[in-house]
Amino acid sequence: MHRTFSLGAIALTLASSALVPGIAEPARAAESPSVASAAPATPLAIRDADSTPAPVEGLQQIAPPVRIATSTPAVVKVIRGQASWYGPGFYGRRTASGERFRRGTLTAAHRTLPFGTKVRVTNLRNGRSTVVRINDRGPFHGNRVIDLAHGAASEVGLTASGLAPVKLEVLR
Repeated sequence: MHRTFSLGAIALTLASSALVPGIAEPARAAESPSVASAAPATPLAIRDADSTPAPVEGLQQIAPPVRIATSTPAVVKVIRGQASWYGPGFYGRRTASGERFRRGTLTAAHRTLPFGTKVRVTNLRNGRSTVVRINDRGPFHGNRVIDLAHGAASEVGLTASGLAPVKLEVLR
C-alpha cells in the first residue's frame, strides 16, 4: 500500500506552531546558523487547476507529495494441502508456545514451523486469504498441513466445511 503525504500541509502546520523558523519568521531564519543556506525558492500560488502556478510574495515553494512505499513480506516457502480448524473446546487452554488460546485470534497450529512464523493461508475453493501466526503444534490427524484457530478459519471461509484445500505461503 502506498501513502502520500503533502509536504505543504506539514509546512503549514509547522508554520502555525512556529517550530520551523524558516517558515514562521523569514527574517529570523536568515540570521539563524542552524538553517542551511540554499538558493531561495520561488514562491508559488495556484491560480486554477489547468494553469501554471504564478509566483506570490511571502509564500515558499511547496514540494510535490512524497510517496512512501510499504514493503510486502517476501514469500519464503509455499505449501499446499488440507486445512482444518479448531476452537471452542480449546478456549482458555495453553497452546504449545505457552500462550492462552483465545477466541477470534488469527493463529494456527503447524507441525514444524517455528512459533511466531507468519503464514498467508489461502482457501483454494473461494480465494479468500488471511495471515496467521504459528503458536501451536498440530494437526496430528490425517494428512492436514495446518490447523487454523476459529478466527482465522472464519476469515478464509473454512468453518462451515471443516476442511478445505489451502495454499500456505510462509512469509519472512
